[in-house]
Amino acid sequence: MNTWTTTANHSGLQRLAHLALALCLGIGSLAQAATRIKEVATIEGVRSNQLTGFGLVVGLDGTGDQTTQMPYTTQGLANYMQQLGLTLTPASLSQLQMKNVAAVLVTAQLPAFARPGQLLDINVSSLGNSKSLKGGTLIATPLKGADGEVYALAQGNLIVAGAGAAAGGSKVQVNHLAVGRIPDGAQVERSVPTSLQEGPSINLSLSATDFQTARKVAQSINTRFGDGVAQALDGRTVQVQAPTSPNARISFLAEMEELPVETSVRAAKVIINSRTGSIVLNQAVTLGACAIAHGNLSISISSTPVISQPNALSTGGQTVVTEKANIEIKQEAGKLIQIPAAAQLAEVVKALNSLGATPQDLLAILQAIKSAGALNAELEVI
Repeated sequence: MNTWTTTANHSGLQRLAHLALALCLGIGSLAQAATRIKEVATIEGVRSNQLTGFGLVVGLDGTGDQTTQMPYTTQGLANYMQQLGLTLTPASLSQLQMKNVAAVLVTAQLPAFARPGQLLDINVSSLGNSKSLKGGTLIATPLKGADGEVYALAQGNLIVAGAGAAAGGSKVQVNHLAVGRIPDGAQVERSVPTSLQEGPSINLSLSATDFQTARKVAQSINTRFGDGVAQALDGRTVQVQAPTSPNARISFLAEMEELPVETSVRAAKVIINSRTGSIVLNQAVTLGACAIAHGNLSISISSTPVISQPNALSTGGQTVVTEKANIEIKQEAGKLIQIPAAAQLAEVVKALNSLGATPQDLLAILQAIKSAGALNAELEVI
Protein backbone atom coordinates (compact mmCIF):
# COMPACT_ATOMS: atom_id res chain seq x y z
CA MET A 1 0.00 0.00 0.00
CA ASN A 2 2.89 2.32 0.74
CA THR A 3 4.37 1.55 -2.67
CA TRP A 4 1.07 2.39 -4.40
CA THR A 5 0.80 5.65 -2.49
CA THR A 6 4.33 6.63 -3.44
CA THR A 7 3.71 5.78 -7.09
CA ALA A 8 0.41 7.66 -7.08
CA ASN A 9 2.00 10.69 -5.50
CA HIS A 10 4.85 10.56 -8.00
CA SER A 11 2.38 10.32 -10.87
CA GLY A 12 0.41 13.26 -9.44
CA LEU A 13 3.55 15.33 -9.12
CA GLN A 14 4.44 14.58 -12.72
CA ARG A 15 0.99 15.72 -13.86
CA LEU A 16 1.35 18.90 -11.80
CA ALA A 17 4.80 19.52 -13.25
CA HIS A 18 3.50 19.04 -16.81
CA LEU A 19 0.57 21.34 -16.08
CA ALA A 20 2.87 24.01 -14.61
CA LEU A 21 5.16 23.72 -17.65
CA ALA A 22 2.19 24.09 -19.98
CA LEU A 23 0.96 27.11 -18.07
CA CYS A 24 4.41 28.70 -18.18
CA LEU A 25 4.67 28.08 -21.92
CA GLY A 26 1.16 29.43 -22.41
CA ILE A 27 1.84 32.51 -20.32
CA GLY A 28 5.12 33.05 -22.12
CA SER A 29 3.45 32.86 -25.53
CA LEU A 30 0.67 35.19 -24.37
CA ALA A 31 3.20 37.66 -23.02
CA GLN A 32 5.06 37.60 -26.32
CA ALA A 33 1.84 38.01 -28.34
CA ALA A 34 0.58 40.78 -26.04
CA THR A 35 3.43 43.16 -26.98
CA ARG A 36 1.64 45.81 -29.01
CA ILE A 37 2.74 49.13 -30.45
CA LYS A 38 0.76 50.98 -27.77
CA GLU A 39 2.93 49.33 -25.12
CA VAL A 40 6.27 50.46 -26.56
CA ALA A 41 5.34 53.83 -28.08
CA THR A 42 3.06 56.81 -27.57
CA ILE A 43 1.63 59.33 -30.02
CA GLU A 44 3.64 62.52 -29.98
CA GLY A 45 1.62 65.45 -28.65
CA VAL A 46 -0.90 63.30 -26.77
CA ARG A 47 0.13 63.91 -23.15
CA SER A 48 -1.13 65.06 -19.77
CA ASN A 49 -0.35 68.41 -18.17
CA GLN A 50 0.42 69.26 -14.55
CA LEU A 51 -1.82 71.73 -12.73
CA THR A 52 -1.17 73.42 -9.40
CA GLY A 53 -2.74 76.08 -7.22
CA PHE A 54 -2.61 77.72 -3.80
CA GLY A 55 -5.67 77.19 -1.62
CA LEU A 56 -7.05 77.19 1.89
CA VAL A 57 -8.52 74.32 3.89
CA VAL A 58 -11.11 75.44 6.47
CA GLY A 59 -13.15 73.69 9.14
CA LEU A 60 -10.22 72.09 10.95
CA ASP A 61 -10.55 71.15 14.62
CA GLY A 62 -7.84 73.45 15.95
CA THR A 63 -5.11 71.75 13.87
CA GLY A 64 -4.55 74.57 11.38
CA ASP A 65 -1.53 76.80 10.80
CA GLN A 66 0.02 78.99 13.44
CA THR A 67 -0.51 82.37 11.79
CA THR A 68 2.35 84.02 13.67
CA GLN A 69 4.78 81.77 11.78
CA MET A 70 2.82 81.40 8.53
CA PRO A 71 1.93 84.90 7.26
CA TYR A 72 0.80 83.70 3.84
CA THR A 73 -2.12 81.87 5.48
CA THR A 74 -3.43 85.18 6.78
CA GLN A 75 -2.74 86.90 3.47
CA GLY A 76 -4.49 84.14 1.53
CA LEU A 77 -7.58 84.37 3.71
CA ALA A 78 -7.60 88.19 3.41
CA ASN A 79 -7.45 87.92 -0.41
CA TYR A 80 -10.27 85.38 -0.44
CA MET A 81 -12.44 87.49 1.85
CA GLN A 82 -11.80 90.52 -0.35
CA GLN A 83 -13.16 88.61 -3.35
CA LEU A 84 -16.34 88.04 -1.32
CA GLY A 85 -16.65 91.77 -0.60
CA LEU A 86 -15.15 91.78 2.91
CA THR A 87 -12.11 93.97 3.52
CA LEU A 88 -9.97 93.30 6.59
CA THR A 89 -7.86 96.11 8.00
CA PRO A 90 -4.20 95.52 8.93
CA ALA A 91 -5.11 95.81 12.60
CA SER A 92 -7.74 93.10 12.33
CA LEU A 93 -5.39 90.86 10.35
CA SER A 94 -2.80 90.98 13.14
CA GLN A 95 -5.42 89.78 15.64
CA LEU A 96 -6.63 86.78 13.64
CA GLN A 97 -6.16 83.38 15.29
CA MET A 98 -6.90 80.96 12.48
CA LYS A 99 -6.39 77.59 14.14
CA ASN A 100 -9.08 76.13 11.88
CA VAL A 101 -7.45 77.26 8.59
CA ALA A 102 -4.45 75.79 6.76
CA ALA A 103 -2.62 76.92 3.63
CA VAL A 104 -2.25 74.12 1.08
CA LEU A 105 -0.94 73.39 -2.40
CA VAL A 106 -3.35 71.61 -4.73
CA THR A 107 -2.00 69.48 -7.59
CA ALA A 108 -3.73 67.57 -10.38
CA GLN A 109 -3.09 65.91 -13.73
CA LEU A 110 -5.02 67.27 -16.70
CA PRO A 111 -5.30 64.31 -19.10
CA ALA A 112 -5.15 64.64 -22.85
CA PHE A 113 -8.41 65.59 -24.62
CA ALA A 114 -10.00 66.72 -21.33
CA ARG A 115 -13.08 68.88 -21.96
CA PRO A 116 -14.76 71.55 -19.82
CA GLY A 117 -17.07 69.98 -17.25
CA GLN A 118 -15.05 66.80 -16.75
CA LEU A 119 -13.91 65.96 -13.20
CA LEU A 120 -10.36 65.39 -11.97
CA ASP A 121 -8.90 63.83 -8.84
CA ILE A 122 -6.75 66.24 -6.81
CA ASN A 123 -4.09 65.98 -4.11
CA VAL A 124 -3.96 68.50 -1.27
CA SER A 125 -0.72 69.02 0.68
CA SER A 126 -0.13 71.24 3.68
CA LEU A 127 2.11 74.21 2.98
CA GLY A 128 2.55 75.43 6.56
CA ASN A 129 2.77 73.88 10.01
CA SER A 130 -0.73 72.45 10.20
CA LYS A 131 -0.88 69.38 12.43
CA SER A 132 -3.68 67.67 10.49
CA LEU A 133 -5.95 68.28 7.50
CA LYS A 134 -8.45 65.64 8.63
CA GLY A 135 -12.06 66.86 8.48
CA GLY A 136 -11.19 69.97 6.48
CA THR A 137 -12.86 71.44 3.40
CA LEU A 138 -10.95 72.93 0.49
CA ILE A 139 -12.50 76.20 -0.67
CA ALA A 140 -12.60 77.21 -4.35
CA THR A 141 -9.04 77.03 -5.70
CA PRO A 142 -8.08 77.85 -9.31
CA LEU A 143 -5.59 75.38 -10.80
CA LYS A 144 -3.11 76.80 -13.31
CA GLY A 145 -0.83 75.28 -15.90
CA ALA A 146 2.76 76.15 -16.77
CA ASP A 147 1.50 79.03 -18.95
CA GLY A 148 -0.27 80.69 -16.01
CA GLU A 149 -3.77 80.07 -17.38
CA VAL A 150 -6.54 78.59 -15.22
CA TYR A 151 -7.59 75.14 -16.50
CA ALA A 152 -9.60 73.76 -13.57
CA LEU A 153 -11.35 74.81 -10.36
CA ALA A 154 -10.98 72.66 -7.22
CA GLN A 155 -13.19 72.41 -4.14
CA GLY A 156 -14.50 69.72 -1.79
CA ASN A 157 -14.08 67.73 1.40
CA LEU A 158 -10.72 66.06 2.02
CA ILE A 159 -10.13 62.38 2.55
CA VAL A 160 -7.12 61.85 4.84
CA ALA A 161 -6.00 58.23 5.31
CA GLY A 162 -4.64 58.62 8.80
CA ALA A 163 -5.43 59.23 12.45
CA GLY A 164 -3.68 60.87 15.37
CA ALA A 165 -4.14 61.93 18.99
CA ALA A 166 -2.06 63.89 21.49
CA ALA A 167 -2.41 64.58 25.22
CA GLY A 168 -0.09 65.34 28.13
CA GLY A 169 2.98 65.58 25.94
CA SER A 170 2.36 62.15 24.34
CA LYS A 171 1.45 61.75 20.69
CA VAL A 172 0.29 58.83 18.57
CA GLN A 173 -0.05 59.10 14.79
CA VAL A 174 -0.93 56.61 12.07
CA ASN A 175 0.02 57.48 8.48
CA HIS A 176 0.49 61.04 7.24
CA LEU A 177 -2.05 63.67 8.26
CA ALA A 178 -0.70 66.62 6.25
CA VAL A 179 -1.75 65.24 2.84
CA GLY A 180 -5.28 64.53 1.61
CA ARG A 181 -7.09 63.63 -1.57
CA ILE A 182 -10.42 64.65 -3.10
CA PRO A 183 -11.79 62.26 -5.76
CA ASP A 184 -13.43 64.23 -8.57
CA GLY A 185 -12.53 67.35 -6.62
CA ALA A 186 -11.78 69.59 -9.60
CA GLN A 187 -13.76 70.55 -12.67
CA VAL A 188 -12.10 71.30 -15.99
CA GLU A 189 -12.71 74.85 -17.15
CA ARG A 190 -10.53 74.93 -20.27
CA SER A 191 -9.24 72.31 -22.69
CA VAL A 192 -5.71 72.04 -24.05
CA PRO A 193 -5.50 71.97 -27.87
CA THR A 194 -3.51 69.10 -29.43
CA SER A 195 -1.90 68.66 -32.83
CA LEU A 196 -3.34 65.18 -33.37
CA GLN A 197 -5.51 66.24 -36.33
CA GLU A 198 -2.92 68.56 -37.88
CA GLY A 199 -0.79 67.66 -40.88
CA PRO A 200 -0.69 64.55 -43.05
CA SER A 201 1.37 62.49 -40.57
CA ILE A 202 1.81 61.73 -36.89
CA ASN A 203 4.91 60.74 -34.95
CA LEU A 204 5.27 57.77 -32.62
CA SER A 205 7.64 58.28 -29.70
CA LEU A 206 9.23 55.10 -28.32
CA SER A 207 9.47 54.68 -24.56
CA ALA A 208 13.21 53.93 -24.88
CA THR A 209 15.81 54.75 -27.49
CA ASP A 210 16.42 51.61 -29.55
CA PHE A 211 17.04 51.52 -33.31
CA GLN A 212 16.00 47.88 -33.57
CA THR A 213 12.62 48.53 -31.95
CA ALA A 214 12.03 51.59 -34.15
CA ARG A 215 12.74 49.52 -37.25
CA LYS A 216 10.41 46.73 -36.15
CA VAL A 217 7.58 49.16 -35.34
CA ALA A 218 7.87 50.66 -38.82
CA GLN A 219 7.94 47.19 -40.39
CA SER A 220 4.81 46.11 -38.49
CA ILE A 221 2.89 49.17 -39.65
CA ASN A 222 4.01 48.80 -43.27
CA THR A 223 3.10 45.13 -43.29
CA ARG A 224 -0.47 46.00 -42.30
CA PHE A 225 -1.09 49.27 -44.19
CA GLY A 226 1.39 49.09 -47.07
CA ASP A 227 4.97 50.08 -47.84
CA GLY A 228 5.93 53.67 -47.20
CA VAL A 229 3.27 54.35 -44.58
CA ALA A 230 5.80 54.37 -41.72
CA GLN A 231 9.47 55.18 -41.55
CA ALA A 232 11.88 55.34 -38.61
CA LEU A 233 13.42 58.79 -38.30
CA ASP A 234 15.80 57.89 -35.48
CA GLY A 235 16.11 55.49 -32.56
CA ARG A 236 13.06 56.96 -30.83
CA THR A 237 10.75 58.43 -33.48
CA VAL A 238 8.66 56.72 -36.17
CA GLN A 239 6.77 58.90 -38.63
CA VAL A 240 3.44 57.49 -39.85
CA GLN A 241 1.28 58.78 -42.71
CA ALA A 242 -2.31 58.98 -41.44
CA PRO A 243 -5.69 59.85 -43.01
CA THR A 244 -6.68 63.53 -42.83
CA SER A 245 -10.33 62.92 -41.94
CA PRO A 246 -10.77 63.06 -38.14
CA ASN A 247 -12.91 59.91 -37.93
CA ALA A 248 -10.69 57.97 -40.33
CA ARG A 249 -7.56 59.06 -38.46
CA ILE A 250 -8.91 57.91 -35.10
CA SER A 251 -9.88 54.52 -36.60
CA PHE A 252 -6.44 54.24 -38.18
CA LEU A 253 -4.67 55.01 -34.89
CA ALA A 254 -6.86 52.60 -32.94
CA GLU A 255 -5.99 49.75 -35.30
CA MET A 256 -2.33 50.71 -35.51
CA GLU A 257 -1.85 50.67 -31.72
CA GLU A 258 -3.10 47.07 -31.56
CA LEU A 259 -0.55 45.79 -34.10
CA PRO A 260 1.91 43.26 -32.60
CA VAL A 261 5.58 44.13 -32.55
CA GLU A 262 8.54 41.93 -31.65
CA THR A 263 10.68 43.82 -29.18
CA SER A 264 14.40 43.20 -29.04
CA VAL A 265 16.39 42.41 -25.93
CA ARG A 266 17.42 45.60 -24.17
CA ALA A 267 21.04 46.46 -23.45
CA ALA A 268 22.55 44.72 -20.45
CA LYS A 269 22.34 47.02 -17.43
CA VAL A 270 22.86 46.82 -13.67
CA ILE A 271 21.06 49.48 -11.62
CA ILE A 272 22.65 50.29 -8.25
CA ASN A 273 20.96 52.44 -5.60
CA SER A 274 23.81 53.64 -3.42
CA ARG A 275 21.46 55.01 -0.74
CA THR A 276 19.46 51.85 -0.09
CA GLY A 277 21.89 49.20 -1.35
CA SER A 278 19.38 47.87 -3.89
CA ILE A 279 20.74 46.10 -6.97
CA VAL A 280 18.63 45.24 -10.03
CA LEU A 281 19.88 43.28 -13.06
CA ASN A 282 18.02 42.78 -16.33
CA GLN A 283 17.94 39.53 -18.29
CA ALA A 284 20.71 40.53 -20.71
CA VAL A 285 23.42 40.67 -18.03
CA THR A 286 26.16 38.07 -18.46
CA LEU A 287 29.23 37.29 -16.38
CA GLY A 288 32.68 36.18 -17.46
CA ALA A 289 34.92 33.84 -15.50
CA CYS A 290 36.80 35.60 -12.69
CA ALA A 291 38.21 35.09 -9.20
CA ILE A 292 37.15 37.25 -6.23
CA ALA A 293 38.61 37.66 -2.74
CA HIS A 294 36.57 39.71 -0.31
CA GLY A 295 37.33 40.29 3.38
CA ASN A 296 36.14 42.71 6.04
CA LEU A 297 38.27 45.08 8.09
CA SER A 298 36.70 46.36 11.34
CA ILE A 299 38.14 48.93 13.76
CA SER A 300 36.56 49.30 17.20
CA ILE A 301 37.42 52.09 19.63
CA SER A 302 36.24 51.94 23.25
CA SER A 303 36.78 54.51 26.00
CA THR A 304 37.02 53.67 29.71
CA PRO A 305 36.97 56.40 32.40
CA VAL A 306 39.89 56.31 34.86
CA ILE A 307 39.42 58.14 38.18
CA SER A 308 42.46 59.33 40.20
CA GLN A 309 41.76 60.45 43.78
CA PRO A 310 44.24 62.10 46.23
CA ASN A 311 45.26 60.43 49.46
CA ALA A 312 43.07 60.93 52.51
CA LEU A 313 45.72 62.97 54.39
CA SER A 314 46.86 65.09 51.44
CA THR A 315 45.98 68.76 51.20
CA GLY A 316 44.98 70.63 48.06
CA GLY A 317 44.53 67.48 46.00
CA GLN A 318 41.68 67.12 43.49
CA THR A 319 39.93 64.18 41.90
CA VAL A 320 40.99 63.78 38.26
CA VAL A 321 38.96 61.87 35.66
CA THR A 322 40.75 60.75 32.51
CA GLU A 323 39.79 58.58 29.55
CA LYS A 324 41.63 55.44 28.51
CA ALA A 325 41.08 54.53 24.88
CA ASN A 326 41.28 50.94 23.64
CA ILE A 327 41.68 50.44 19.89
CA GLU A 328 41.18 47.02 18.33
CA ILE A 329 41.69 46.18 14.67
CA LYS A 330 40.21 42.96 13.31
CA GLN A 331 40.52 41.75 9.77
CA GLU A 332 38.64 38.70 8.60
CA ALA A 333 40.38 36.32 6.25
CA GLY A 334 39.12 36.55 2.69
CA LYS A 335 38.96 33.47 0.51
CA LEU A 336 39.72 33.53 -3.18
CA ILE A 337 36.52 32.32 -4.85
CA GLN A 338 36.37 31.32 -8.49
CA ILE A 339 33.26 32.50 -10.30
CA PRO A 340 32.37 30.56 -13.46
CA ALA A 341 31.14 32.24 -16.61
CA ALA A 342 27.36 32.80 -16.56
CA ALA A 343 25.35 33.34 -19.72
CA GLN A 344 21.90 33.64 -18.13
CA LEU A 345 20.46 35.83 -15.41
CA ALA A 346 19.76 32.86 -13.11
CA GLU A 347 23.39 31.77 -13.36
CA VAL A 348 24.62 35.30 -12.62
CA VAL A 349 22.44 35.49 -9.50
CA LYS A 350 23.63 32.06 -8.35
CA ALA A 351 27.27 33.04 -8.84
CA LEU A 352 26.88 36.28 -6.88
CA ASN A 353 25.02 34.52 -4.08
CA SER A 354 27.92 32.09 -3.70
CA LEU A 355 30.05 34.99 -2.46
CA GLY A 356 27.88 35.35 0.63
CA ALA A 357 28.31 39.13 0.52
CA THR A 358 25.80 41.68 1.73
CA PRO A 359 24.10 44.03 -0.75
CA GLN A 360 26.39 46.86 0.38
CA ASP A 361 29.45 44.69 -0.33
CA LEU A 362 28.05 43.71 -3.72
CA LEU A 363 28.10 47.37 -4.73
CA ALA A 364 31.89 47.39 -4.54
CA ILE A 365 32.25 43.84 -5.91
CA LEU A 366 30.19 44.56 -9.03
CA GLN A 367 32.16 47.71 -9.74
CA ALA A 368 35.41 45.77 -9.38
CA ILE A 369 34.15 42.99 -11.68
CA LYS A 370 33.15 45.62 -14.24
CA SER A 371 36.59 47.24 -14.07
CA ALA A 372 38.18 43.82 -14.56
CA GLY A 373 36.14 43.29 -17.73
CA ALA A 374 34.25 40.24 -16.46
CA LEU A 375 30.83 41.90 -16.17
CA ASN A 376 29.18 42.36 -19.55
CA ALA A 377 26.75 45.10 -18.54
CA GLU A 378 26.47 48.82 -18.01
CA LEU A 379 26.55 50.02 -14.41
CA GLU A 380 24.16 52.83 -13.54
CA VAL A 381 24.15 54.38 -10.07
CA ILE A 382 20.95 56.16 -9.02
